Amino acid sequence: MGVIDGEAITVTGPMSAEALNGEMKTVLRSGGDVRVKSGTARIDLVEGGQISICGPAHLSVLKSGGSLTIALDTGTVHVRLERDLPVTVYTPFIQAQTVAIGDGPRDALVGFDPSGAMCIRANVGAIRVEQQLTGQSVLIPQTGDVFLFNGQLDNLRTSAGHCACDLQVAKASPLPQPVVSQSATVETPSPNEEPIYQVIVPPLIYDAKARVQPEIDSKFIVLVRRVRVRPALIFQGRVEGAAVMPMPTPARAPAPTAASTEDPANAPKPSAPASDSVVDRVRSFVRKLWSSGS
Repeated sequence: MGVIDGEAITVTGPMSAEALNGEMKTVLRSGGDVRVKSGTARIDLVEGGQISICGPAHLSVLKSGGSLTIALDTGTVHVRLERDLPVTVYTPFIQAQTVAIGDGPRDALVGFDPSGAMCIRANVGAIRVEQQLTGQSVLIPQTGDVFLFNGQLDNLRTSAGHCACDLQVAKASPLPQPVVSQSATVETPSPNEEPIYQVIVPPLIYDAKARVQPEIDSKFIVLVRRVRVRPALIFQGRVEGAAVMPMPTPARAPAPTAASTEDPANAPKPSAPASDSVVDRVRSFVRKLWSSGS
C-alpha cells in the first residue's frame, strides 16, 4: 500500500515498521485497518498519489487486481492520484468510484459530516456514485459538490464545502527498498544522529472468509537496533610533564703513579701536619743532630 503517518492513529492487521531517513515509519499493507482518533493522517501510495484522512475516522484498505478499495465507516477521505489506479470508496449504502478525464489526475473527497450526511466532491475528474441496494447510479461531473441523507440518491443536493479535508503538504517519505547483505564498513556518524531501530514481523495470512483476522504473536516479533562501527581513537600531540633536575656526578679519586705501583717504598708519604709548638721544633732539631753524629 504505502507509508502511513498521523498524529493519533491506530493501525491493526497487515503492517510493518521500517526506519526511513532515521525515523520509524509504519508501512500499511493490504487488509490493514486504520483508526484516526483525532487530527489528520496521510497515506503515501507506492504507485504515486496520496490519501488524506480527517478524523475522527475509521476505515480499512484492500488492494487487489491493480485496484484500491477503501471501506469507510466514519470520517472523511481526500484522494489525489497521478496514475491510473482505480479507487473505490465503500460506505454502508453508497460506493463512489473515481473516473479520470483522459489521462489526467483525479482528486476526490468522500466522507461524512457530524450530522451523518454523506459528502461527495469531484475536484479533478468525475465520480460515479452507486446505491448498493437498488443499483441506482449517477455521475458527478468535475467540480461537482453534493451531499445526500440516508444513502438515497433521490435526496441528492448541491453542497458548498459541506465537508472539508485538505491534502497534507508534507513531503512523502520514500518506500523502503530491499536491503542487500554487505560487509561491515566503518562510518563516522553525525553528532546528532539518533539510534535506528527496525521491527521485523513474521509473514501474515489474510483470510477473506474470516470476520476477524488472527492477531500477531508477539513472541515472533524481533526488534533490531542498527549500530555503526566507530574507528579507533588516535591522539595526536605532545605530552609535557615536570622538569627533572640532573643528578651531580661524584668526583673520581686520582689515579696512582707508575713509581708508586712498582716500588711501595718510593711511594710519596703524606706530609706531617705543620705544628706551631716550640717543643715540637726543638724535638725535631735534636733528632736531626743525633742522626748526623751517629
